[in-house]
Amino acid sequence: MKVLLLVNKNLIPPTESLSEEKVLQEPWKTEYHVFQILNKVGHEVFIQGVGSEVSEIQKPLEDFRPNVVFNLLEEFDGEAVFDQNIVSYLEIMGVKYTGCNPTGLILARDKALSKKVLAFHDIKTPQFEVVAFKSTPYKGIALSRCKFPVIVKSLNEEASLGISQKSVVYNEKNLTERVNFVISQLQTDVIVEEYIEGRELYVGVLGNRRPEVFPVWELAFNSPNPVGENIATAQVKWNSKYREKHKISLGPAHLKASEKKTIQAIAKKAYKELGLSGYARFDFRMSSEGHFFLLEANPNPDIGKDDEFASSARHQDMTYEELIAKILNLGIKWNPRSGIS
Repeated sequence: MKVLLLVNKNLIPPTESLSEEKVLQEPWKTEYHVFQILNKVGHEVFIQGVGSEVSEIQKPLEDFRPNVVFNLLEEFDGEAVFDQNIVSYLEIMGVKYTGCNPTGLILARDKALSKKVLAFHDIKTPQFEVVAFKSTPYKGIALSRCKFPVIVKSLNEEASLGISQKSVVYNEKNLTERVNFVISQLQTDVIVEEYIEGRELYVGVLGNRRPEVFPVWELAFNSPNPVGENIATAQVKWNSKYREKHKISLGPAHLKASEKKTIQAIAKKAYKELGLSGYARFDFRMSSEGHFFLLEANPNPDIGKDDEFASSARHQDMTYEELIAKILNLGIKWNPRSGIS
């Protein structure tokens, strides 16, 4: 098939074969991995970098006339919330595409909105409050729904953007400081949610109407002397040397069969209730009492060969080549008129 690979303008991968050791150090590793697989199995692939112009998408659609778009865009014009507009445009143009549909992206991108939907369907999530963006600093913020400690995050940014050890706060003074910091740095609304102490678990889901659930993955903090709270900061997520230094590992979760069944059922239910399609990853916390709290839904998560989504698929005996092929086929089969209800 003719496949148009949409990537961020700053993440256009080289097309020549490179050593995996070199690729893993590059920010475009996912884009490179996907291109190499698509090319290897015989598709005609055209890579298009996208920045802030709709014409950057429109022109290759007209000139290349792809059978399907493999969408790796997570933003448009520097705005993460515009990712839903890209797939809306593709649907209007009658073009098949991979990944999540616009409705699912809208619901999952807004962490507060998704938590409301999940709570309506009796899926446990942490208590939360939203602090609206404003240009002048807040002088004081008091909590009405949550109890300390709380974690402060951007309402709609992903990939641990803006999250550090200072994100977990224990009093109103530090809360106000952290909220102002996140707003000044990211220029977004802020979500403040109760911090659930416990194990960090991830569950990948793949599919449209009949989603399949991958094995449960765990971000394990194994150091006897942890640095602050055990949270997935940007350092933890992206810095392999930092993880090695602090004995942080990522791999299959050691859970009882009943616990695996429970968390996978929650992930599958959340996938359907949020209207997701294509593929997604759910971030959970398992409390010391054994309760599962769904922290976030992440449609279109990173699908690099070494990331947790692909790693958990391999644990289920699905090769990387098979994973990319399934994602491509799900995109071809998706019908925006019928949805997933």
